[in-house]
Amino acid sequence: MKKQIIYTLFFALSGISAFAQETMHPSPAQSKTIVITGGTIHVGNGTIIENGTLVLEKGKIKTVSATPVTISGDAERIDATGKQVYPGLIAPNSSLGLVEFASTKSTIDIEELGEMNPNIRSIVAYNTDSKIINTVRSNGVLLAQITPQGGMIPGSSSVVQLDAWNWQDAAYAMDNGIHFKMPALINRPAAFQRRGANADPVAAGLARLEEARSFFKEAKAYLNEKTHTSTNLKFEATRGLFDGSKPFFVHCDLVKEMLAAINFAKEFNFKLVLVGATDSWMIADILKENKVAVILGEIHSLPAAEDDAVDQPYKTPGMLQKAGVLFSMGFEGGDGNWRQRDLPFHAGTMAAYGMTKEEALSAITLNAAKILGIADRTGSIEAGKDANIIISTGDVLDMRSSVLTNAFIQGRALNLDNKHSQLFERYKYKYDVK
Repeated sequence: MKKQIIYTLFFALSGISAFAQETMHPSPAQSKTIVITGGTIHVGNGTIIENGTLVLEKGKIKTVSATPVTISGDAERIDATGKQVYPGLIAPNSSLGLVEFASTKSTIDIEELGEMNPNIRSIVAYNTDSKIINTVRSNGVLLAQITPQGGMIPGSSSVVQLDAWNWQDAAYAMDNGIHFKMPALINRPAAFQRRGANADPVAAGLARLEEARSFFKEAKAYLNEKTHTSTNLKFEATRGLFDGSKPFFVHCDLVKEMLAAINFAKEFNFKLVLVGATDSWMIADILKENKVAVILGEIHSLPAAEDDAVDQPYKTPGMLQKAGVLFSMGFEGGDGNWRQRDLPFHAGTMAAYGMTKEEALSAITLNAAKILGIADRTGSIEAGKDANIIISTGDVLDMRSSVLTNAFIQGRALNLDNKHSQLFERYKYKYDVK
């Protein structure tokens, strides 16, 4: 009887596994030259090339031309006449691949215990088999910054490309910055405070900030020593902040929190990037003066304060653009996995509120690449950069007309199928929808 139960469970689980098998897989490396002709090329830096020609070779962009290019030998040719050609979109501050179902704890791998964890690396938890990844890239997002959460210093983020067998293959820019969650510096009504919380939340926030300052002072002293009796992994992880090779991503929203972040970064000579930065429009001139980059939270949101204009979140990108602040946008929190697919449509809203469409496109391509330190490789359609390209039948920033027909990561042609389109076909067949 016991053996029968075991066999029954084995075959039941085998059946589940068989039905769960994916037919999709990462694409092989580019083997043939690809020539894309006739499309409108949006370079990503504000330039538009009508009826342009694009040549991709060995995973790189070889030629971008406004005139026809003669290619000898065997080449794959794609007629993009009437279509729009864009650089692949980049999603900063994402939990893609770290969270599958926000309501199911076993599929969440986004944070570690403790407050000070600069040595925690989000890249090693990145799940390339996530069903969500294909739904995101079918809207043009080809790269994402995988960001940890939890604690005051949750760890380091990495940039991944969304066509890989494992996290080692996916890594595009490994450990590209340390993240810091600024303690809240706001007096909340008693009803919104946790039971037993400090009567003065601002004082409590400043005390936590002082803890972080002490931590970085100790890290600096440790790194200034030439030899150590033992290795401190937490302090070692901050080395890139002190030598300027990695940015300091500070998550905060209020003006006083952002000003505290600027002073904190100045004290340690860190390269500062603000994440969230809801009220950044109020201090755009200060951000510009201090060369602070910004990764805004989602644009489709309510205003932060009662006396803000109802459309303030829509207008903030245009105000930062006008002030000359380098910015992009992402999705803060656990929803940052599946909601990244809406990234181009949020940029479309930017274009309707004070920016041109090319400026809005740059915000989620070249600007994002600059902030994440990968602009020498991607973010725009320029010769020598990686062939991260998308082709759409319409405006990629417009959900009504944007339909991707082709996408390439480092010259590899992607299969744009995904779980959503598969379910659509399944139930269209079931209900005989023509």
